[in-house]
Amino acid sequence: MIARTSRFEDSLVFVAHASIYLIVLTLWYHIFGFDIVDLCLSNGVIARAAVPSGASTGIYEALELRDGGSDYLGKGVSKAVENVNAIIAPALIGKDPRDQVAIDNFMVQQLDGTVNEWGWCKQKLGANAILAVSLAVCKAGASVQNIPLYKEFMILPVGASTFREAMKMGVEVYHHLKAVIKKKYGQDATNVGDEGGFAPNIQENKEGLELLKTAIAKAGYTGKVVIGMDVAASEFYNEKDKTYDLNFKEENNDGSQKITGDQLKDLYKSFVDEYPIVSIEDPFDQDDWEHYTKMTCEIGEKVQIVGDDLLVTNPKRVEKAIKEKACNALLLKVNQIGSVTESIEAVKMSKHAGWGVMASHRSGETEDTFIADLSVGLATGQIKTGAPCRSERLAKYNQLLRIEEELGSEAVYAGASFRMPVEPY
Repeated sequence: MIARTSRFEDSLVFVAHASIYLIVLTLWYHIFGFDIVDLCLSNGVIARAAVPSGASTGIYEALELRDGGSDYLGKGVSKAVENVNAIIAPALIGKDPRDQVAIDNFMVQQLDGTVNEWGWCKQKLGANAILAVSLAVCKAGASVQNIPLYKEFMILPVGASTFREAMKMGVEVYHHLKAVIKKKYGQDATNVGDEGGFAPNIQENKEGLELLKTAIAKAGYTGKVVIGMDVAASEFYNEKDKTYDLNFKEENNDGSQKITGDQLKDLYKSFVDEYPIVSIEDPFDQDDWEHYTKMTCEIGEKVQIVGDDLLVTNPKRVEKAIKEKACNALLLKVNQIGSVTESIEAVKMSKHAGWGVMASHRSGETEDTFIADLSVGLATGQIKTGAPCRSERLAKYNQLLRIEEELGSEAVYAGASFRMPVEPY
């Protein structure tokens, strides 16, 4: 990297043990498009952070800045790179990396400054550019204080059993599921998607749930492993007639499987009655507040209703959902909102309302393990980071295993208390 001969101890900008010296965006393209930032401190420490990208994104997410045009099919992010190198980096030189809130607010509110009805939208610099720096600052701040990243927010998780045991159970169920699918649908049906999950050619909704139920039983974990659903209902919602098309993957279908929001709600309720389902994510369209509220009212005590596209980790949308009692859990995706500070604000609001919080990866994930530390540091009690079969997914699980090892007796797996893990304060 670059060497600097002047003494920072004599500099007016020196505040902590080290200050931000250099920020460089070193990698600017991936098939999904993500940014990697190297942030250098005056003491020689380098903090690196990578920002993932979602294959399916909610319309209310902060702007992920792409180049457009023909190069890389328009998915390049050289504009975001330029914004980091030319605008953000020079403005942060000399700042204290421990001052996360001030730095995030400076980037979001002053350097970018764009606002819409849901708050700071990052239309100028791009949420991917701002978040890459925000994550790197968070890592650098922990390094300066000589504490692990997962203790940056001064919260520890509690619960029952161990994460190591939970990991073992998950892996075993996953491989039993693969065997069940292969036997019923053939070898090709065990090909995996972006997040390592299977997608066999099932013909009706309960078929998938039956596969999971069988795999759990074969692994010997009936009663110990339960089911969570990620519906992504915005993908099959028809705005014109306000219906949900359960046959949406078939083009030009006859519309015979279109149902109303109330009918879809009752379908979920029948699943909950028949299967060990404890969490349902994005059960309705991102603007269908009415049916979110109805379902939360009717089964919210029994089942976690998770807002992803509904909330997009945006404090203003979380506030609206709390007032309307539209859901009872937040899906925490830092790149939906674009800064660590705003993400933590959304989590605090959710927890204060008695909600659950689930830290989550994206489809276009990186090898950065930040969300593993974040889930421990904020005591989310839950993390969703994909199937145990790809390195960018396994990296997060391995980091959680390392954290549990380091914490020893202080680490307690949330287990059945995942919706409301006990806080240390």
